[in-house]
Amino acid sequence: MPLNVWVLVAAQALAMCTAPFVVFIGSIQGRLLAPSIEYATLPVGLVVVGTVLAIKPATWLMERVGRKQVMLLGAVMGILTGLLGTLASWQGSFPLLCLAAVIGGTGLAVVHQYRFAAMESVPTELAGSAAARVLLGGLVAAWLGPEIAGIGSGPDEAFPFLTSWFGLAIVQGVALIILAAGYRARGELVRESQPGGGRPLPEVLANPLVWAAISAAAIGYAVMSFIMTATPLSMTESVGHDFDDAKRVIQLHIMAMYLPSLISGWLIRVVGLPLMMTAGLLACLGCVLLAASGISFHHYLSALVLLGIGWNFLFVGGTTLLPRGYRESERFRVQGLNDMLVFGAQATAALSAGAALSWLGWGGLVMLAVPFLVLHGVLMIFWLTRARTPEIAD
Repeated sequence: MPLNVWVLVAAQALAMCTAPFVVFIGSIQGRLLAPSIEYATLPVGLVVVGTVLAIKPATWLMERVGRKQVMLLGAVMGILTGLLGTLASWQGSFPLLCLAAVIGGTGLAVVHQYRFAAMESVPTELAGSAAARVLLGGLVAAWLGPEIAGIGSGPDEAFPFLTSWFGLAIVQGVALIILAAGYRARGELVRESQPGGGRPLPEVLANPLVWAAISAAAIGYAVMSFIMTATPLSMTESVGHDFDDAKRVIQLHIMAMYLPSLISGWLIRVVGLPLMMTAGLLACLGCVLLAASGISFHHYLSALVLLGIGWNFLFVGGTTLLPRGYRESERFRVQGLNDMLVFGAQATAALSAGAALSWLGWGGLVMLAVPFLVLHGVLMIFWLTRARTPEIAD
């Protein structure tokens, strides 16, 4: 793999820490600062809102000034997130905590474009492997994010999580240095592309393959976010598991999200995208069944590990499939639309998780995922039966 891909892996490992960091402590700190429990998961949801709001500007800027400059800007937003979170912890301000979450989401919108930058740094046949390699950086983030969240200031301290947020700012600063020193814009393969070129979006979206790709990532991300966002609050507030148990479940869940990237490229070559995406769908359904069957530590852990695996197979599968449905001149527009739908679905899921948990309980919450998983299954069937596409190889 080219140097750019490995630089992006390292940057992802640090810059992506914002996501598990906020997922782990966002609802816990939100419960301490929010006016009522229904708003406890709002910071987690607002991270995704920030992502959705920033996707279009990020892809627009990348198309015009290049990926590296926008990547550096995204790292700066990550640093600002940590500093705002530090101030929110110092002042005990829920609005400032929410603002930090939104700014964190804008930085993550850029981080989510790393996979496309990696795919454009290699020949087309290696695109799936490049995307999977970048996602491997999430393995480090899965461990590092919650560890930073637990350093020095827990929920019982005078200023809960103050040093945690400051630690996040430092990690984002290291990501900025790695990108500035290591990423080379010349490492991107030259592709003919004119801003705004290509077919109209309705024509692109007429292809069932595109909808299968978008739904894999969007529904996979929404279901994952919905269940994951509610997990720490359910474990610590509703069931009575301790803080460390919740931290381990989230860490192992996020590791399960990214560890399958070690074999994702191989699976695409050996079994093909349809079977890999079907396995991801079944893993998510398995998560729902396990989560609904009990509330022990092992029920939470096994369900969240299955959820992570299912997310990986659906997200990597959708990301690899999507470029087969557009031309090079259309890539920024289609990538931007894809990520707006993906993270819009995730934002809706995260924002509704707290209320769903309060109203329906843990068992009712996880069962709400079933209709959306069935919808993705229908869209996959429509693609495979209506569209004649050649086999996709990594």
